[in-house]
Amino acid sequence: MSVRFAVMVLFLGLGGRCMAIETPAYHVEFEAKPFQIRDYPPLLTATVHVSGTRDEAVSSGFRLLAHYIFGGNQTKTKIAMTAPVLQTPAGKPAVTATVASVTGWDVSFIMPSSYTKASLPATSDAAIHFSEVPAHRMAVIAFSGLWTDANLQEHQQQLLDFLAERHLTPDSAPIYAFYNPPWTPWFWRTNEVQYRLAN
Repeated sequence: MSVRFAVMVLFLGLGGRCMAIETPAYHVEFEAKPFQIRDYPPLLTATVHVSGTRDEAVSSGFRLLAHYIFGGNQTKTKIAMTAPVLQTPAGKPAVTATVASVTGWDVSFIMPSSYTKASLPATSDAAIHFSEVPAHRMAVIAFSGLWTDANLQEHQQQLLDFLAERHLTPDSAPIYAFYNPPWTPWFWRTNEVQYRLAN
C-alpha cells in the first residue's frame, strides 16, 4: 500500500475536521478569539529536516514521516496518525522569520500519547529523530483557509501584534500547525500559527 493511498484511507469518512484522530491535550489559560494561550503537557515528536520552499518541505517531510508510521520501521509496526502536522524553520531563526526567508524546515508528527521514546519502534531512516518536548506554554492563532505562504504570514503577524499588546515574549520561531489532509475544502480546514512563550 502506498503512503498516499494509506493516508487517503485513514482520512476518508472522518469529515473535514478529522476529529477521530488524536490531538495533543492542552489547557486553555486565556482566550480572545481567534487567540489562545495554552498549557501543553510533555509531548513526543518525530521530526525530519527538509530543505526547499515551505510547501515543498512540508510535502516531502510528511511523506518521510508517514512512511515510518505506516510500518516503515524496524519492527514494521503501524502507528496511528495524529494531528496536527507541525512545521517550523530549522536552526535558530528570528522570532519574526518570514516564510519567504527560510530555506530549511523541520517537519514533525506528534506521537500518540500511549508511546514513550523507549517504546517507539526504531526507525529505519536515519533522517528521522525523536524528541521529548517538556511541558510548555504556547500562544496560538487559529484560522481556516488554504496553506498559502501569504495566509500563514498574515496570521503570524496578527499573533505577534497580539503578544506585543500584552507584553508577552515569544521564545521560539513560528510554528505552523496543519490539522487536515490537503484535499479538505478550505472552509473546513483548521490551521494554526503558534509561538512558544518564555517562562
